[in-house]
Amino acid sequence: MVETSPQSPAPFSLGTFAAEGREFPGLVADARVLDLGGRWTSTAELLGDWDAALPALAELAADASLPWRELDGLSVLAPLRPGQVIQSGANYRTHVVDLAVAHRRPDGPEQEAAARAEIGAMMDRRAAEGTPYLFVGLPGAIAGPYDDLVLPGYSDRHDWELELAAVIGRPAFRVAPGNALGHVAGYTICNDVTTRDLVFRRDMPEIGTDWFRGKNAPGFLPLGPWLVPAAFVGDPLRITLSVNGETMQDESTEDMLFDVAALVSAASEIVRLEPGDLVLTGSPAGNGMAVGRFLRDGDVMEGTITGLGTQRVTCRAEA
Repeated sequence: MVETSPQSPAPFSLGTFAAEGREFPGLVADARVLDLGGRWTSTAELLGDWDAALPALAELAADASLPWRELDGLSVLAPLRPGQVIQSGANYRTHVVDLAVAHRRPDGPEQEAAARAEIGAMMDRRAAEGTPYLFVGLPGAIAGPYDDLVLPGYSDRHDWELELAAVIGRPAFRVAPGNALGHVAGYTICNDVTTRDLVFRRDMPEIGTDWFRGKNAPGFLPLGPWLVPAAFVGDPLRITLSVNGETMQDESTEDMLFDVAALVSAASEIVRLEPGDLVLTGSPAGNGMAVGRFLRDGDVMEGTITGLGTQRVTCRAEA
């Protein structure tokens, strides 16, 4: 990642669109879209040929004579359908401290301050000596950046978690951290929605967390709107999420315990990452769990990350 102004649009980005009864990958530049369907059938196919595709995309983005379309009037879908989704837990220092304190329910400000100090020290040791906490999500939870989110009726404790997602562009298996970013094609936005009361099994507390139940309902991974090539993405980035206009998350990626390179490297130690796979980087502080405020019918979440666009998701109660 490179340093860029938060207000500077990327020279171009990628998306997936629907119009006239068909879906197609598109090149986005200056609020216009170039249909890439004649060259690649999907963004995933394009990522599979990333080294050749990237310079070709740059040439296309600079050619004003091509049949560009206005973005208005096109349906914006999730920018890609990943083969694998690798998720990161407990990767923002302040977020982990907030959640851990909420679970402990300290009795008074002195106990809360002591808990924060203890958990903060634990996170510092983990960042210096530990490894990322990774687990697997299901591609079936992916939704578009403007799709409604149906809140499953089996719980009333659904929570937001806006995250930076790295998109793999070159196969990666057991890559060192120093080489890991070379395997990242670009970045997009993901809201990793979580049903909090299903994360821990009350019937079998000894087995720990149950991420399958807590995170994989349909629509629980709104993705996009854009896939922005890595060369155009700044560092650090600001991650901001509001609910009904009230800012809930507002944090810098500098609060990460393990950066993108460390996460991609750690994931590649176990699985072979392929083009189009996602590596989510964890969510910063400001989740509903910390304040006892969860998603309700009619809530509107707006999530933005510097230079990556904004997604807007409306929550609907399950019929």
